Amino acid sequence: MNRLSPWVIPILVVFSAVLRVAAAEEPAAAPRPDAACAACHGPGGHQPVSPETPRLAGQQFSYLVHALEQYREGARQNPIMGAMAKSLSDSQIQVLARYFAAEPGLTVKY
Repeated sequence: MNRLSPWVIPILVVFSAVLRVAAAEEPAAAPRPDAACAACHGPGGHQPVSPETPRLAGQQFSYLVHALEQYREGARQNPIMGAMAKSLSDSQIQVLARYFAAEPGLTVKY
């Protein structure tokens, strides 16, 4: 036991340093695609904050793409959604639509 004790503290110090370096090298988790949407539509589009706010979870991909494009172009009028969609690129719209379409919704998809 006496032979091991002088090595215990240095080994623990090195081990903790290795853990800190490994943790520092891990990339930060990417933000969820719905981070901005969740404020009104709820996490994953499941819990809208008001009856006027639609549930996005489980909506059809093509419908979501079309709706976001219309908000972005001003064809659909809503001050909040118009402002949110105006800065979205086509690829961001695709990512959002894919994310919400993949969420379980209220009905069965065929």
